[in-house]
Amino acid sequence: MSDQTPSQPTSPRTPAPEQAVPGGSTQAPGVPGAGDPRAGAPFPPGGAAPAVAGGRPPVPPPYAAAPPAPRREGGFKRGFGIGSGVGLGLGAAAVALSLVGGVVSVASMAAFAGMASSMAGVGQTQLETMNTVWGPETATNTLRAIPIEGTIMAHGSDGLGLTGGTYGYEVADLLDDLTAEDAGGVVLLMNTPGGSISGSAAMSSAMERYKERTGKPVYAYVQDMSASGGMWTMAGADEILADHGSLVGSVGVIMGPIAQYTDVVAVDGGILGGGVTTTGGVTQEYITAGRGKDVGNPYRPLTDEERADLQSFIDQEYAAFVDHVATARDIAPSVIVDDLGAAMLGTERAQEVGYIDGVMGRPEAFRHFAEAAGLDPDDTKVEQSAGPDMWGSLFGIERAFGTAPAAQPVDGQPARVTSTLCTSSRTPLAWDPQAAASFCG
Repeated sequence: MSDQTPSQPTSPRTPAPEQAVPGGSTQAPGVPGAGDPRAGAPFPPGGAAPAVAGGRPPVPPPYAAAPPAPRREGGFKRGFGIGSGVGLGLGAAAVALSLVGGVVSVASMAAFAGMASSMAGVGQTQLETMNTVWGPETATNTLRAIPIEGTIMAHGSDGLGLTGGTYGYEVADLLDDLTAEDAGGVVLLMNTPGGSISGSAAMSSAMERYKERTGKPVYAYVQDMSASGGMWTMAGADEILADHGSLVGSVGVIMGPIAQYTDVVAVDGGILGGGVTTTGGVTQEYITAGRGKDVGNPYRPLTDEERADLQSFIDQEYAAFVDHVATARDIAPSVIVDDLGAAMLGTERAQEVGYIDGVMGRPEAFRHFAEAAGLDPDDTKVEQSAGPDMWGSLFGIERAFGTAPAAQPVDGQPARVTSTLCTSSRTPLAWDPQAAASFCG
């Protein structure tokens, strides 16, 4: 027997213990595993490499080829693409904004159209700003002032004079749209020589409707003059006060002038045409009611028949005028017709006969009206329209509602009067004829 220990038979290599790898997989040391980027394929479950004949570990498969890197565009192409994207984005944003702007514009136009379609009263004042003419801006009570200034006309179709005026029907519409919540009362600021009978009567009637509808008072304050149609307009006010030195009255009606060209021998039809040459001269005549209404007329009278026809019409209007003032001011009609006639009266005489109720400066008058309306004068403001606001101006509105603008010169030519009060001799007027020179030229 040999003393040597018999050699042990050769056996396959025993795999080394498994080691943990990141991600929770296991692999044998030195052998690519499932989590190794060098592996061509994952091991079977258990984490060990499969055995092969001969007892040798398998040969690792070759590494997988890396995917090709994406081709980088050139600088110009890359910039062009980015610019195109930005441009398209901005373009889309611009389109979206234009659509939104269009919707807003349409909505604004619709809103304006809604206001403009009811230019009367509140509809118009929505396009105007209000200006406080007396009292603190923060006052909680309001009296609404409405100016009646210049010659009174019926409406815009009457045209323009050389000086501004008032459209009676527009003021009537304004009064008709005022509610009891809008103001504690109305103050008519009078400074007018009168004018159209229909425009004056329209304002007077609207004033009565306002008082009946709202239960609120209407006051009148004369600032320098309230003659003829102005007297017609304000006679029904709850109280009439006048500033010092004002003139009131002229209760009468006038028509004319009615012109007569005697023995015409030529009519100038040239560039500067319009002239008439006569051998008998030019005469004019006014038809009036109310003693002294046409004081200052230097022209001869019409025929008796013409005068009688027109006089009948004027007398009818005069009777209505006298009746209105007599009833509203509680004056006997005979006093107006026989004693006062169509005379203009100073404040003292006007108060004596009952045309006005008192004489005060404007601040005192406003305070008095606030107290008379049952308002706290220290917490009351008097407001009137200051004209169109930004929206109104943007859409071409150039005047406050009810006001008649004066004619303006055009292309270096003098302003041209277009008012029916100046161009129609057949319109009966309740106005002081002395105003014709400034209004009609």
